[in-house]
Amino acid sequence: MSARYEATRLVSFAAALLAGAGLDSEKARTVAEILVEGDLLGHTTHGLQLLAPYLTELENGGMNRTGEPGVVADFPAAVTWDGRRLPGPWLVVRALELAAERARRLGVCTVVIRRCHHTACLAAYLRPITEQGLMALVTCSDPTCGGVAPHGGRRSLYTPDPLAAGWPTDGEPVILDVSMSITTNGLTKRLLAEGGHFPGQWAVDGEGKPTDNPADLVGENPGALLPMGGLDHGHKGYALALLVEALTSGLAGRGRADPPEGWTANVFVQVLDPALYGSREDFVRQTGWLADACRDTPTRPGFDRVRLPGEAGLKRRAEQLQRGIELYPGILAGLAPWAEKLGVAALTD
Repeated sequence: MSARYEATRLVSFAAALLAGAGLDSEKARTVAEILVEGDLLGHTTHGLQLLAPYLTELENGGMNRTGEPGVVADFPAAVTWDGRRLPGPWLVVRALELAAERARRLGVCTVVIRRCHHTACLAAYLRPITEQGLMALVTCSDPTCGGVAPHGGRRSLYTPDPLAAGWPTDGEPVILDVSMSITTNGLTKRLLAEGGHFPGQWAVDGEGKPTDNPADLVGENPGALLPMGGLDHGHKGYALALLVEALTSGLAGRGRADPPEGWTANVFVQVLDPALYGSREDFVRQTGWLADACRDTPTRPGFDRVRLPGEAGLKRRAEQLQRGIELYPGILAGLAPWAEKLGVAALTD
């Protein structure tokens, strides 16, 4: 049985490391909470796995430690920030708070952030919004890197471009977090480090031949991940990725057409309040009916029942809050040198 850790202990440990690296205490706590929330939901490549790289970015100046985002535009239902390379989780939480407050008055508010640092797991932001009876969309791209080939191509061009959304029902909320590629760069790097393979032909090598080997994506003639939909239906993921790029870099007014600045992100955040449309009651009546109808649908062979997007993650979250989080192997070992360096007590079983 692997060791399990209380979520509150992991948050305190991560926050102490980030503060030791010079991050403002408020920012350190927010970033730590989002990373641990990612692990609670089971997104292990986008939870505390990211803490060591974030600490490296703080050390080398790639992530700024203090300050506020710059306001580029405010209309007030359309807001644009310059993130000034501040921590992505802190900026996204702030953007959602602002968007939620204004959506209650205006029905909808969109916040776009340029020059944000990495945002971690997008699903980790949604539950607090749905608990307010609101609906949220969050998507991001990294204009300084790639990993994914456009449909029909064999060279990396854009990032996995995740799209997340959450909305309430009359029961558990629906929460989705889907990359526009067949998998993520994070999982690719993990499999590469472990000598593993993809479960299927999720990529093409440098010659454009389908492959299940992450090693074919690096080297002198690197290949790329396929769009969501794979070899047969990748045109769908490709089209959606272009939409994400337009919502993020396009609306932010800064992206792949500009000189790279290092690990970064452009972010689109939108919150809607159903109360200012049909009504909040009618919204959950409709979403709840469809959720129930999905669950009641007869299953095909190999499925015990129909589940809603996010259902497994929320169940895993509740179980891990009760029993402790089972971290992916090697995460705490990778943080041990940082704990020693920053004078933070190591986390023990």
